[in-house]
Amino acid sequence: MPESAAEVTAAGIARLAGVGRAAVSNWRRRHADFPKPVGGTEASPSFALPEVESWLRAQGKLAEVPLRERVWQQIAGHPAGAVTALVQSGSVLLLVHDRPAAWPGLAALSDERFAGLLPVALEEVLTARYGLERAVRTPAPAELDGAVPLLRAVVDLAAETGARQAFEFLLGRHLDANPRQHTLTPPGPAALMAALATGSGTAAARPAGTVLDPASGTGTLLRAVDRATALYGQDADPDLAALTALRLALADGAEVRVRPGDSLRADAFPQLAADAVLCHPPFNERNWGHDELAYDPRWEYGFPARTESELAWVQHALARLRPGGTAVLLMPPAAASRRSGRRIRADLLRKGALRAVVALPAGAAPPYGIPLHLWVLRRPAPGVAASPELLLVDTAEQAAAPAGAGAPGGGRDKLDWQAVHTAVLDAWLPFDKHGTVDETPGASRSVPVIELLDDDVDLAPARHLPPPAAAGGAAELAGVRDRLTETLRRTAALTPPSEQPTARAEAPARLPLVTVGELARTGALELRAGGTGAGTGRVLTDHDVLLGQAPSGTLPEGRSEEPVVVAPGDVVVPVLGGGAVARVVDVATAGAALGRNLQLLRPDPAALDPWFLAGFLRGTANTRQASSYASTATRLDVRRLQLPRLPLAEQQRYGERFRALAEFEDALRLAGRLGEQLVQGMYDGLTDGTVKP
Repeated sequence: MPESAAEVTAAGIARLAGVGRAAVSNWRRRHADFPKPVGGTEASPSFALPEVESWLRAQGKLAEVPLRERVWQQIAGHPAGAVTALVQSGSVLLLVHDRPAAWPGLAALSDERFAGLLPVALEEVLTARYGLERAVRTPAPAELDGAVPLLRAVVDLAAETGARQAFEFLLGRHLDANPRQHTLTPPGPAALMAALATGSGTAAARPAGTVLDPASGTGTLLRAVDRATALYGQDADPDLAALTALRLALADGAEVRVRPGDSLRADAFPQLAADAVLCHPPFNERNWGHDELAYDPRWEYGFPARTESELAWVQHALARLRPGGTAVLLMPPAAASRRSGRRIRADLLRKGALRAVVALPAGAAPPYGIPLHLWVLRRPAPGVAASPELLLVDTAEQAAAPAGAGAPGGGRDKLDWQAVHTAVLDAWLPFDKHGTVDETPGASRSVPVIELLDDDVDLAPARHLPPPAAAGGAAELAGVRDRLTETLRRTAALTPPSEQPTARAEAPARLPLVTVGELARTGALELRAGGTGAGTGRVLTDHDVLLGQAPSGTLPEGRSEEPVVVAPGDVVVPVLGGGAVARVVDVATAGAALGRNLQLLRPDPAALDPWFLAGFLRGTANTRQASSYASTATRLDVRRLQLPRLPLAEQQRYGERFRALAEFEDALRLAGRLGEQLVQGMYDGLTDGTVKP
């Protein structure tokens, strides 16, 4: 086996064969000829991809490894690391994209000649695209040694999908495999920020002109801009800068200029006067350059305190705008109210630079636990009077989960981004045109600047918006009370009858037991693990199962794996948290994809009753013996859960009782939600005057 051969983990083998990781573990135990590990660790070994591919094909488990999987495994196993492989691959894709006529001649060469001549062709295309100062470096011939098969395969993949799609897939896989290394801006906020800055995606759209992102990350914000003439980016991470440069060049016809470096300390574009700036800056940075940048000319609105790094980014963005240009920054909510930043906020208001503050719902972007803000700024133009009003928008109500979806407030998988997008632009576009906008209680208001210039200069939208009008007032509360009364009646009727005590306690009969793992081996049920899959549609999350609510997640785009789809009669079990929970899938839930940290058990109806199965899986003693414990979490090994061996008719008797218990539990849960809604509605009604005491 050549030293440069790609390696693949058990998870990668499972993806290649379209099976779960447990199946790969079984193959290793049962087949003496299964390939031996060539790397990794004892807990997570890696295997040579060619040997795995050969073994799978010989076993009839794989007709052919999908090209995109082969390419990804080669990138993941690149000797110089996945990032180097991605940059080399993206550079070759850019060559094919920009100069398709040059590729056939290169492809016909031997690997040695190919590695020697490719850098010359790449230098020409990279210089033409980015200039001499650029984030993407031309590789030397020695650096391409062993990478030629990968680069040929990448071009084959581009022939199938297109160069842009091929690079997006590979970059997406890399980001998914390293989720903690990067702070990513989700597509929803990115599209909204681009629309606020340039009108892209709206009826007010205009050519975006020159757009800068001084903390560009993976380029998501710049990718969201339509019809830009030039895209400028800078990032302190040289690897991200290179990947972003390639991503933008493959996706857009605009001029692309991306440089590595810290924008605050070493601004790569000091003379730039951009039409728009988009930025998701790093939050809560103490080491942002406070000491060495004290006399920097960018601090037109005041020198930021050491704890106010975000206000340094705000002023950097304004300094790189042309007069009248617009900047949109994603900001932590504390930046709107911290006392250490009040003087800068006041000066931004007085000079008309800060035009709007938009409160996003929690879960919009990382860090997902807090409701972030969008600041919309405009560089004052000479001779133009400062605006006397500031637009404040709160989108919490627009983003709330649909009725019946569980806890209010949404969360990262439940946000209605279309509603958020519409609510913000419906307020911003008329405000931007007229300088004021009609008030929408609880949602938006244009506030006179003079009202905000107090001792605190607190710009948090919720503190200045009138409360939302009661949707139905006393009439709606009466409807909630009627539903609660009916639910309580139904709950009483569903309460399980008490068992009559016997004269003498009898020892419970011990039934022969069988584990879920044994049932899976005999074909009585099928085990599948949840994941993320690909495409669009609903996802049943572990949170949904725990709360007994409808599927609330969504499938991400750009994935290749097929999701596990639940069907009526499936039993779904969360594997984290240590609780005794199992849910039988009904018709309303069927068709949803199975989310992470969930295990699906699909019983053979001729052998197992699903309600019997779910009921016994919920036994406390059963889950305790099947759980393992780490320092911070409890994990359930579903295969170790036990069931009694009973005839199907006896199972169905148990199943009827378990089904009745589940119906009673659902009624209790609904009664609790309605009770909370009624109580909060009464508090709100009494305090806002819609309900009289």
